[in-house]
Amino acid sequence: MKILTAAEMRTVDRVTTERFGVPSLDLMRNAGRAVAAFVLREYPEQQHICVLCGKGNNGGDGFVAARELDAAGRKVRVLLLGYPADLKGDAKAAFEEMTLAPVLAADEAALASPEIQTLLRSSDLLLDAVVGTGFQPPLRGVAAALRDQVNALTSPVVAVDLPSGWDADSRDFSVEGAFRANAVVTFTAPKLAHVSGNLTGSATGPIVVAPIGSPDEAIESATGLTWAGSSRFIAEQPRTPDANKGLYGHMLVVGGSPGKSGAPAMASLAALRAGAGLVTAAVPESILASVAAITPELMTLPAQEGASGEAAASNLDPERLKTLTARATVLALGPGMGTEPEQFVLGLIEKTSLPLVVDADALNILAKHPDKIDGRKRTLVLTPHPGEMARLAGIGTKEVQANREPLARSFATKHNVTLVLKGWRTLIAHPDGRIAVNTTGNPGMAKGGSGDILTGIVAAMLAQYPDRPAEAVEAAVYLHGLAADFALREQDEHTLLATDTVDRLFRAFLFRARDKAGYVWLEGIPSSAARCK
Repeated sequence: MKILTAAEMRTVDRVTTERFGVPSLDLMRNAGRAVAAFVLREYPEQQHICVLCGKGNNGGDGFVAARELDAAGRKVRVLLLGYPADLKGDAKAAFEEMTLAPVLAADEAALASPEIQTLLRSSDLLLDAVVGTGFQPPLRGVAAALRDQVNALTSPVVAVDLPSGWDADSRDFSVEGAFRANAVVTFTAPKLAHVSGNLTGSATGPIVVAPIGSPDEAIESATGLTWAGSSRFIAEQPRTPDANKGLYGHMLVVGGSPGKSGAPAMASLAALRAGAGLVTAAVPESILASVAAITPELMTLPAQEGASGEAAASNLDPERLKTLTARATVLALGPGMGTEPEQFVLGLIEKTSLPLVVDADALNILAKHPDKIDGRKRTLVLTPHPGEMARLAGIGTKEVQANREPLARSFATKHNVTLVLKGWRTLIAHPDGRIAVNTTGNPGMAKGGSGDILTGIVAAMLAQYPDRPAEAVEAAVYLHGLAADFALREQDEHTLLATDTVDRLFRAFLFRARDKAGYVWLEGIPSSAARCK
């Protein structure tokens, strides 16, 4: 799914009408119906609904939604910021199709009237259709005054297309100056703000995209950005009745050191849960028993140790190396390894040609040898957090965070790698310059072990889908974050453990980002999503 700018979205609407013959009023009707259907499904208890409508097309969407909600039996009132005579085009037509008589608020003084104050306070859901993606902040006048009143209330707010007052092209995290929103229903494709800003003020959203009639051929974008969740389709394919473990790859995890046996163990467990046919952990012999205890399905191989218990360079001996890697189809390198086995790490990268996922201290070793970062002859995936990315790029962490997209794109294209730059809205940058933005995950993942879990899932997906590495990595990142979102539904951000995410991976695999009603869930989980297959 492509990510659009506001101007590109306007072009999509125009092309849909001019080239594909879909009347613009039909697009508005479809948008309003999609919003109403979402409210009916996700807010079944909210009966008194106030629809806040501006004078433009966003208000037109609101008029349609109000009509549909009224027809469904909800008690609906419409608050129009202006006069009916101000309406034009499709918004005017949508207003005329609505039989509800609006309450008018043409200026700030009108908002203070007892009628409007009672209307706002008595509503148990507010629908924000004041301004949409074409609006340039800041809000002024009556719209700004209404924002302040709405933001002081406690009733849930569902935003039509975008919370009013938010710049659709903004990449800023803040939502200052905009209407608050408990849910967002946008149309056709996500805009930049939907995948960048903290629109809902909540890690669980939701933000959904509804189809309204624009064909895929009409959707063009120059941003080079896509949504990572689009690739999760590869995890939805059922396995054939005659499936066997050999069809789904053999992942080899190489890592671990004294005191850090948990890292390769967690990566291995996550890989097994994510569907790899076989998983072997090659770790220093002194911690082998601890790693093996994570689950009986895990196979292990002892690695010869150096003076400090690290994986020794002697493991590069041809016969020894052959024993370690003989059956593997994907290699995950780095979890819990420490930086001491530098010679072993560099030699292993040089002497093997397996698809490779590099994480943790193996990244820090590579940062000292940038000439070794070369994905021209194999799939090479790097999974740095911002600090590791700073070391790889030779810059400061603040500079990384200030330039995430351009930095990720330039690094991935220069080194021919797939770069997973972790953090809020993890980026997956590919060698051809494309970037997928992930919208799952939450602050509870900011704990030790989360990166090891991700490494295991990424490698497992590559093992299963070696001919589709881009989709495999994007799906892995999406599923990891989604599993954490499911875990958060049952506990608190402070208590979430990395292994809780592994325990909820099955829910992430069962979940369908595009639900039966056609909504695509960019962020958040439907209330009925305990089992969403």
